[in-house]
Amino acid sequence: MKIKVGTFNLNNLFSRFNFNAKIDDHPSSIQEGGGLSLTFEQDDVHIRTFMGRLVKAKSEDDLKLIAHRIRYQIDADVLAVQEVEHIEILKKFNRDELHGLYKHIALVEGNDRRLIDVGIMSKYPIGTISSHQTAVHSADKTKRVFSRDLLQIEILDKKRDHLFTIYNTHLKSNYVPYGQDPIQGRIDANERRKRQAEVIAEIIEKMETADSRYILTGDMNDPPDSPYLAPMLTIHGAQLFNALSNPIETRPAKSELPGQGSGPVSASWTHRFNPAGDPPPEYQLYDQIWLSPSLAGGFQSAYIDRRTKHSGDGSDHDPPWIELEL
Repeated sequence: MKIKVGTFNLNNLFSRFNFNAKIDDHPSSIQEGGGLSLTFEQDDVHIRTFMGRLVKAKSEDDLKLIAHRIRYQIDADVLAVQEVEHIEILKKFNRDELHGLYKHIALVEGNDRRLIDVGIMSKYPIGTISSHQTAVHSADKTKRVFSRDLLQIEILDKKRDHLFTIYNTHLKSNYVPYGQDPIQGRIDANERRKRQAEVIAEIIEKMETADSRYILTGDMNDPPDSPYLAPMLTIHGAQLFNALSNPIETRPAKSELPGQGSGPVSASWTHRFNPAGDPPPEYQLYDQIWLSPSLAGGFQSAYIDRRTKHSGDGSDHDPPWIELEL
């Protein structure tokens, strides 16, 4: 059987309301040209901010863009997602924008202060769901190591027999908050990501045997050859298979403007970043799909849905997916 597995950072899929509304059945006392006022007392309206900025819902245009990419470009059987506020907004997105494309949805609230979580949407049944958000690193057992989570989910066939296990994560970002030393901040972020990779290896080695079928995927916030990711790429002494080393693009990458560099040097990228100053944009494969040795033999092909705008089509990440023969 063939199965398509992908990953997509949905870029702040939040459930916020701006209080715009349509009043279909309004009081008959309102005269033509008049209006209806809704008054909220101070304690009746709750807003959420993060680092001094109001947290807003994703725009309708961006919702439609990411939904179009999922439905008509990816159409994965199993899709790992990142940056989702909670399971209800993911279910609503699946119902309203994807028209119920996925029958099985899983998400566990994680550790992120911005309330962005990782989840799974699947056309196939889901078995055991395990969260590793409470895992710690041996160097500091007083703090949870994962910025978000390492979500472990069994994917079953129609008879509910085990197909494979998928591990979805979203590792520490490179962002350094304003006011912090940028050099030390980057060093700390890299060290946190390395510790996360080391714990991922420990967890998978504990949960899986050498011949188990599993996939490690998500937004790694580092390229595949990063030394900070290296610890998680060798499990039970065997190297995981990078399924996105030579992907097919749905369209060519958008050209850079004159004087801003020549663009990506290969198709293996999912994230474009503009550094401060004059350096050209950086293209990195942050969104990755790694296969266990027992699944690597079933690998058929890999794809990335390429953006049409440098800022991204509904997300600043381009979603990759692969085809497997099981």
